[in-house]
Amino acid sequence: MTLNKQTGNMYPWVTHTWNAIRGECPHECLYCYMRRFKVGKLRLDEKCLNDNLGEGKVIFVGSSVDMWAEQVPSEWILKVLEHCRNFNNTYLFQTKNPKRFLDFIPEFPDVYLGTTIESNVHYPTITKAPSPEERMMVMTHINKPKMVSIEPILEFDLEELTTYIEAISPEFVSIGADSQGHNLPEPSPEKVKMLIAELKKFTEVKIKDNLNRLVNV
Repeated sequence: MTLNKQTGNMYPWVTHTWNAIRGECPHECLYCYMRRFKVGKLRLDEKCLNDNLGEGKVIFVGSSVDMWAEQVPSEWILKVLEHCRNFNNTYLFQTKNPKRFLDFIPEFPDVYLGTTIESNVHYPTITKAPSPEERMMVMTHINKPKMVSIEPILEFDLEELTTYIEAISPEFVSIGADSQGHNLPEPSPEKVKMLIAELKKFTEVKIKDNLNRLVNV
């Protein structure tokens, strides 16, 4: 059974995580908490497709690897979505490659579709994922409940990042900071506060506890 209760620094509104697709994430984000573990090659764990996911839960599917990366075969994703549809839950799918969402829109169960936008600035030395601008452009074309994660928040341009996120029209935005001391380029406390104020003009803002290291809000 690989359905796990949400613990640690996960989203507090998520009740469980479930990872049928496992292994090394192709995006190789410098700050990823999974980099400390030996996770092996990218793979579909077929045994997970026997798991009873129950009902009434909010399940983050793919919390340990970006299952929407280009290197993940479509047939793996289809098997995961089919299994999720067998159970009456709400699912979170989050990715830094949201253009793959577009290939599976009819297959989704009850979902939030999320993307990570750490900044409007592209930092290719920090992640191999598509640029924030590309992620934003794709998310504007998705007609499902959406959320944006700004975590870990990186140095940004206030007007441009706000414009990015408003264009997506998310149900809410979650903001958090680096928890593992990766020496990332981070914004000032004043800038973070201004971003929160701007975002609250058009969406709900959920503040993660780890943001307190940068600013008390």
